[in-house]
Amino acid sequence: MFSILKPYIFSLDPEVAHDLAIKSLKLNLLPKSIFTVNNENMLQTTLFNKKIPNPIGLAAGFDKSAEVYNSLFKLGYGFVEVGTITPKRQLGNPKPRIFRLEKDQALINRLGFNNHGSEIVSKRLAENSPSGFLGINIGPNKDTQNKEEDYYICLSRLFSYADYVTINISSPNTEGLRSFHDEKELKKLLTGINRVKKDKNILKPIILKLSPDINGNDISKIIELIFQYKIDGIVISNTTDGNRSNLSDFNKNEAGGLSGQPLKDLSTKLIKKFYNETRGKIQIIGVGGVDSGQAAFEKIISGANAIQLYTGMVYKGPGVVKEMKKELISILKKENIKNIRDAIGINA
Repeated sequence: MFSILKPYIFSLDPEVAHDLAIKSLKLNLLPKSIFTVNNENMLQTTLFNKKIPNPIGLAAGFDKSAEVYNSLFKLGYGFVEVGTITPKRQLGNPKPRIFRLEKDQALINRLGFNNHGSEIVSKRLAENSPSGFLGINIGPNKDTQNKEEDYYICLSRLFSYADYVTINISSPNTEGLRSFHDEKELKKLLTGINRVKKDKNILKPIILKLSPDINGNDISKIIELIFQYKIDGIVISNTTDGNRSNLSDFNKNEAGGLSGQPLKDLSTKLIKKFYNETRGKIQIIGVGGVDSGQAAFEKIISGANAIQLYTGMVYKGPGVVKEMKKELISILKKENIKNIRDAIGINA
């Protein structure tokens, strides 16, 4: 059905198409059985010590305000991450702010954390319990006087509804956010995060979402702080500011973060580097250019415990997870691997 509707969907402004997708998912009409495949038990794995049906997750950025997470679980995702959620409601940057690069199978966005805010989202989550493994991605408001404090507010308000919380320090669309990759700034932020964890008795896993444009010299320092402050995992990676020179689409010079196929190799190399330097002791969620079982497998054998996609679903539709599961199972059988867990890091 998606292949029939795709020309119409792609004739719409990307943000209008996204809003239409959210409205459609709110109807919650599709039965979960449509998206199941044979031998799914081969994909069962664990993430942060909890069992999940498969390692394919939906990245933050799609369900920004936690409106349709339970409908998304029915599409076959092993886990879903909502957000980025800020303390106060935020409209984001001026439109237009999402651009398709069809020739490059990519997107550029400069949305700027548009979302309903932590109070509305926490009420929504309280009234509609997640039916699967849910991550909540948090960040600061654009006009805040204290970015660290915004993280602490969101963590305090939302942790009880999450299976894990992602501290987003890597969007290129919020001014000054990536300064948290600096050793001194990150140390200050994580000190505060651990203080909130202690004060609120938060036992949920806390993970960091990192930039793909990270300076190679900073990796060891970041890893040191991850161990020092007992961070449970990392998401590699957010969208990139670079990688434009080889693109073909006329939208390639739009300001914002680039996602999709051009990010694929960059994020995979970074996954491998972090996996080797952490000796596999930190859980890694791999993101960037994942739109097939093969692409997911490449990230997993490079060291990712699980993967996420977003742009892949934009181009291939809601059935992409089912096709990825089929392909992953086929790859595992071909490689004589009994379970996806056994593939983690074997090519790192």
